[in-house]
Amino acid sequence: MSAKHKAYEIQAEGIIKKLRTRGMNGIYCGTKEEARQYVLDMLENGASIAWGGSESLKETGILDAIMADSGRLDVIDRSTYVTDEQKRMLKGKIAMCDYFLMSTNAITLDGELVNIDGAGSRLSYLIYGPEKVIIVAGMNKVATDVEDAVKRVQNIASPPNAIRLSLDTPCAEYGRCMNCVSESSICCQVVVTRRSRITGRINVILVGEELGY
Repeated sequence: MSAKHKAYEIQAEGIIKKLRTRGMNGIYCGTKEEARQYVLDMLENGASIAWGGSESLKETGILDAIMADSGRLDVIDRSTYVTDEQKRMLKGKIAMCDYFLMSTNAITLDGELVNIDGAGSRLSYLIYGPEKVIIVAGMNKVATDVEDAVKRVQNIASPPNAIRLSLDTPCAEYGRCMNCVSESSICCQVVVTRRSRITGRINVILVGEELGY
């Protein structure tokens, strides 16, 4: 194990302890392959599962594995809901699902989750609805505190996300946050999850690799 990955492991141990005090579960997986298998093992036969947009989930191969396991799981694939009425129905279906998968834009050393979103569709299910939330995050998402986490999201995560989504935002043009209020802004909602009111509902898997933005 390299010194960098040993440091990740030590740092993750401290964060996991803090997560427990906040009513959240935490576990460390050294590789994305370990994380992928851990998530699949969590999902019992027949469980309904949905997810929010996440490059981290794509990079771990979790989404592909879930789709391949659709015979065992009740997969809510939002790409198949195309009309306005279907999309409206989809919101309620996700709210009632057994598991909601996502990443987090940042996590502090003190175990707080920090997320910034546009429409808030991802974060609404983190806050309320699905029975369980599974968060998969690379150790590159770790920030010192909430203030540092917000700056990380605004200046490191949001610009490439805006570019990926082909949005007309200042951060896509300049590569850093310009504190815009443009119609295309993906920084409309700032959510700090400092505790889970339902103990054990939120499960955080920290991965000893760089994932997502």
